[in-house]
Amino acid sequence: MALLGSLLKRGVALQSRLARNNAPALVYQTKTLRKLLRKAQQTAFGKHFGFGEMLNAQSTIKAFQEAVPIYDYDSLFDAWWHRTLEQEADVCWPGRVSYFALSSGTSGSPSKYIPITKAQIKAIRRAGVKCYLNLDQFDLGADFYTRGMMMLGGTTDLQDQGGYFTGDLTGINASKIPFWLRGVSKPGQQISNIADWQERIHEIAKHAPKWDVGSMMGIPSWIQLMIEHILAEHKAAHIHEIWPNLKMFVHGGVAFEPYRKGFDRLLGEPIEYMDTYLASEGFIAAQARPDTRSMRMFLNNQIFFEFIPFNSSNFTEQGDLKPDAQAQAIHEVQLDQDYALLMSTPAGAWRYLIGDTIRFTDVEAAEIIITGRTKHFLSICGEHLSVDNMNQAVEMTSQALDTHIQEFTVVGLPDGDSFKHRWYLGCDNTIEPANVKATLDKHLRSLNADYATERDHVLGMEVVIIPARLFYEWQKHIGRLGGQGKVPRVMKRDRFVQWESFLLQDNT
Repeated sequence: MALLGSLLKRGVALQSRLARNNAPALVYQTKTLRKLLRKAQQTAFGKHFGFGEMLNAQSTIKAFQEAVPIYDYDSLFDAWWHRTLEQEADVCWPGRVSYFALSSGTSGSPSKYIPITKAQIKAIRRAGVKCYLNLDQFDLGADFYTRGMMMLGGTTDLQDQGGYFTGDLTGINASKIPFWLRGVSKPGQQISNIADWQERIHEIAKHAPKWDVGSMMGIPSWIQLMIEHILAEHKAAHIHEIWPNLKMFVHGGVAFEPYRKGFDRLLGEPIEYMDTYLASEGFIAAQARPDTRSMRMFLNNQIFFEFIPFNSSNFTEQGDLKPDAQAQAIHEVQLDQDYALLMSTPAGAWRYLIGDTIRFTDVEAAEIIITGRTKHFLSICGEHLSVDNMNQAVEMTSQALDTHIQEFTVVGLPDGDSFKHRWYLGCDNTIEPANVKATLDKHLRSLNADYATERDHVLGMEVVIIPARLFYEWQKHIGRLGGQGKVPRVMKRDRFVQWESFLLQDNT
């Protein structure tokens, strides 16, 4: 096994060097767009907007932006995607769509049906291989490459809708896992097929000591719950008593910062972390080196990206896109500017507003961080508080008070003639709310000058400490318990009414 590990490590290092991007970002992105247009030019969408003519234009990108409008999910589904659910072929991408990822993100809205094509699955796999090659940049040792990978996502027991299947994207991908990964992929097909989340976690916990796991992959909150179940099942002090060779956690879905302190207490020794940016619409970016919060975008993997500056010129105070909003291509972006992300993909998403906001930390390397959602930020009186601000402040508060805030959500409310933020923090330790409020407020002020100004004048703040389990019981209550469910960091007013009603039902 030592020889095999050494060979695999050397192979990964070689392939990693060969796979590194050497051309300018615009070259990759222009080539990507032209390939997408060429493939889809005979679809109903391609004929309607003249994809063939764009390929002959002096500037393909400019012609594409001038001809095709910007879509969000609702407008694209109403105009085009609903036809794919009716099994019409060649609507936005060649052929019929056999898989749809059910996604409601963190909004709690009814499920969206995101088309997943064979070309999309291949692109996601290629991005996954690139993530694997990035491991060469981490100090893992040769034996790491012979260990198992714990992949915790949605159930692979997809729902047959008569002509197509629906399920979580992770479940769709896991059901199509390459044969060469099946031997090292855990928990295995039989357990992954279990639809009930709690039953699946119970089976994982029961079998955990049988597996030699070197890496874990999943959303931080659910990986954390899985580890806690394993430790309780086997009365272990930390996960390295069960998986002594665990060295890597590949995470995504939400920012990791608020969970870091909680993970520290579950480990027997430090491990490496790799952040990834995988949405139902495509695999966007992944961390390419240790000791950074940034992720490198996949510019040469069948997704054409555009970027709309997230400011008052392009978006309303509610986060809605203005009709005259202008998008930029990769060569036009700048540092330290938040952008709403547009994607055109081999699943028939065209100029699709995914709803996330990102910021470039290195333009030349195309490295980004996720800063929030276009509609998940707080600005009820001009404080412009982003989810990234919130995540960092919660982590800083946990560190300062030597506690673990496992989950949180915040809502903006009127308060007489003024306004207030009400924070709900999930923490199982005994902590004084007044201390938490003062510490959290201090860090939010240090991160955001607009917030500090409004706090000095019209913005109040409340902090409510509740048991962390209530966040997960709430997700079960609304049907979002599982490997892909996420707690909304900013809770909208209509959902907040339901949330408060839930908390009042003798749950605290």
